[in-house]
Amino acid sequence: MQYTHERALPQVRVNSFIQSVYNWMAVGLGLTGITAFTVANSPAMMQLIFGNRLLFFGLIIAELVLVFSISARVDKMQASTATALFILYAVLNGLTLSVIFLAYTASSIASTFFICAGTFLACSIYGMMTKRDLTSMGGFLMMGLIGIIIASVVNMFVQSSGMAMVISYIGVLLFVGLTAYDTQKLKHMAMTQPDGLDGAVLRKGAILGALSLYLDFINLFLMLLRIFGGSRD
Repeated sequence: MQYTHERALPQVRVNSFIQSVYNWMAVGLGLTGITAFTVANSPAMMQLIFGNRLLFFGLIIAELVLVFSISARVDKMQASTATALFILYAVLNGLTLSVIFLAYTASSIASTFFICAGTFLACSIYGMMTKRDLTSMGGFLMMGLIGIIIASVVNMFVQSSGMAMVISYIGVLLFVGLTAYDTQKLKHMAMTQPDGLDGAVLRKGAILGALSLYLDFINLFLMLLRIFGGSRD
């Protein structure tokens, strides 16, 4: 019986940590969705954000700063600080993503969200259950992410609809892979945690994991929306 308990304990720890990660990810997605919907239904807020380029790009820069701050400095933060920054990032992202409600129909946004949720869930389950080590994919996926970012910036000036569609299809494949990769990485993180680890440290790890999966979900959703979304035009 003692042997069974020792074998079961790591799985309990993994389940608890992963549940915490997904709970915080859900909180982030919920805040983003509520914020985006609220802003999209407020002409004054839409004019304030998108009628002022300085404010809009300031929000984008603030989001980037928050992501890099949480990712690079989470070990030096209080757990409450990391949590507050994650929540702030989710709200700011909702402000800038509110524009999708003007660009796409509500029905296409809803249907794409469910497609994204199903795809994300399948990839997460694969990342959690597969015996294959996905570590080797990390470098390839990061190079692909950098390539997507560069191509997207270039297309801001080129304004090619064909190039945008190619970027979207490649982006879907990229974030499908990143979802499975990040899920397995979080599983390994949970399995290698020492016993008696401080609750604050676990919270910060969960916030960092939630941020990774949140970014995977949001980017996968945006790529799918460009493919399946019905334009209001």
